[in-house]
Amino acid sequence: MASSSMNRLTSLRTLLRQNGLDGVIIPHGDEFLGEYTPACAQRLAWISGFTGSAGAAIVLAGKAAVFSDGRYITQMDQQVDGTCWERVHGGQVPPATWLATNAHPGATIGYDPRIMSAAELEPYLQHSQLCLTPTPHNLVDALWLDRPALPAGPAFIHPLHHAGESSASKRSRIAHDLRTLGQDAAVLSDSASIAWLLNIRGADIPCTPVVLAFAILHADASVDLIIQPDKIPADVLAWLGADVRIHAPPALEQVLATLGGRTVGVDPASNAVWFTQALSHHSATVVPTPDPCLLPKACKNAVEQQGMRAAHLRDGVALCRFLHWMDTHATTTTELDAAHQLAAFRREAPEYVEDSFTAISGAGPNGAVIHYSVTEQSNRAINPDEVYLIDSGGQYPDGTTDVTRTLWTGPGTPPAALRAAFTRVLKGNLRLGHARFPAGTKGHALDALARYDLWQAGLDFDHGTGHGVGSFLSVHEGPARISKAPSTIALRAGMVLSNEPGFYLPGAYGIRLETLVLVREPTHTDSERSFLEFETLTLAPFDRKLIDPALLGEADTALLDGYHAEILQQIGPYLPADAQKWLQTACAPLNKA
Repeated sequence: MASSSMNRLTSLRTLLRQNGLDGVIIPHGDEFLGEYTPACAQRLAWISGFTGSAGAAIVLAGKAAVFSDGRYITQMDQQVDGTCWERVHGGQVPPATWLATNAHPGATIGYDPRIMSAAELEPYLQHSQLCLTPTPHNLVDALWLDRPALPAGPAFIHPLHHAGESSASKRSRIAHDLRTLGQDAAVLSDSASIAWLLNIRGADIPCTPVVLAFAILHADASVDLIIQPDKIPADVLAWLGADVRIHAPPALEQVLATLGGRTVGVDPASNAVWFTQALSHHSATVVPTPDPCLLPKACKNAVEQQGMRAAHLRDGVALCRFLHWMDTHATTTTELDAAHQLAAFRREAPEYVEDSFTAISGAGPNGAVIHYSVTEQSNRAINPDEVYLIDSGGQYPDGTTDVTRTLWTGPGTPPAALRAAFTRVLKGNLRLGHARFPAGTKGHALDALARYDLWQAGLDFDHGTGHGVGSFLSVHEGPARISKAPSTIALRAGMVLSNEPGFYLPGAYGIRLETLVLVREPTHTDSERSFLEFETLTLAPFDRKLIDPALLGEADTALLDGYHAEILQQIGPYLPADAQKWLQTACAPLNKA
């Protein structure tokens, strides 16, 4: 790895000199600015070796650095060669701050405007001693001679019995929003937004059923869709209808030119800054506006909500079969084989499409790597008397799942400190999952519910507590979240979010307990104010061997017992006899003799 990293850095620095640059910014995202990218767009991984789903790199003549957040610090240390790269926690030292500190005054720093948003670029522009300049082509691409080809799979129809609303209806109400804002059109780069708006799906990105495309939504509810025409089969073309016009990618700027003199909404977070530059060049008035599909997409309609329930019931059967299997096989398998076994159980459902992300299957110290990705090289046996963490999910036509469970492999008794940490994480999950809160509450106001019991023991976790989840779309969906970071987006009925507190002891173990929750109006209330609550969708028991009943307490024990009773009722009838017997024990009241 060392020689490969250094060779690539050396070649890139040669290109910098040839282009009159003192440095270059290499973001994680691609032209569509998605969290997950196809193989052909993984430039950050190619240049640095870092494969996490969030990060950036900066290369100067004399030094270089890779940045990511708290989820990936351990992974970054393992993947990135420290002899030629600095490995930096971006939450502590933002990339723009590092660059301003390490580049000489007046340094000319290149960036590719087609793969960086205005929001990404803004922190760098705040440092007046730097000269930021767009590059005419991507410098990494110029070196990446064996770069994979663009995805070529076709789009397919997402039928109304799963979508719950026609594309024409969605386009009409979003177009109404545009007219209200005084906008003639909006640029869409988020492939999930485009998939939702047009009721189509695809397979361009592993684990995320979208086709990569750009779209211009007009105030008359028509759409210009920029995509390779051969990716739109005849049935999809008919499904889209005459109000959706197809253009090949080379025609993108020509389509933008037709917006000259118009007012166009461009999301500075989800669109490349190139769109603003190109539209301004063609005399359009650009208005920074959030992606108009984000909030409507996040608020699932009744059909989508029921689809999520059905997907989680189906997924819960596979999860419970896996947990039963692990009860007898944990110490005779490996991280990789365990992940494969869970995937095999999921595949038995005829509706299963694919995993919603690569499973995080970590035993012992590997479980402490928050976004650990097991490979043939890192794979280790799951040993007796250690902690095993499995974070996984499935994609189904009616919903997307994401669940984490943490297990004790036995046969010995878990240490008291481990049980205490697990129980505090569990208390956070239960407290948050059963919260009732006023309408208009934002995620950061609820975050402390998941952390409170950890904080009382001087513990915490370095990731958000909850992210949005799509409906047969991305497992990570905005705009709402639950985290310490302030949010401007209130939680609304129909949103699906994760509830995933954790605790990680580097070199020893990781604990994370994740369920998905649906925001809904209370089933009963005596308040005159408008309130909301969560409905837990995930159906998989927590490992009672790791629970300290005395620490859990009477109130939280009642919540746990109620949840487990619901699992037994819903999942039990679908399990084979031996797994059903196991589930009865796993879901029995905690203090049952």
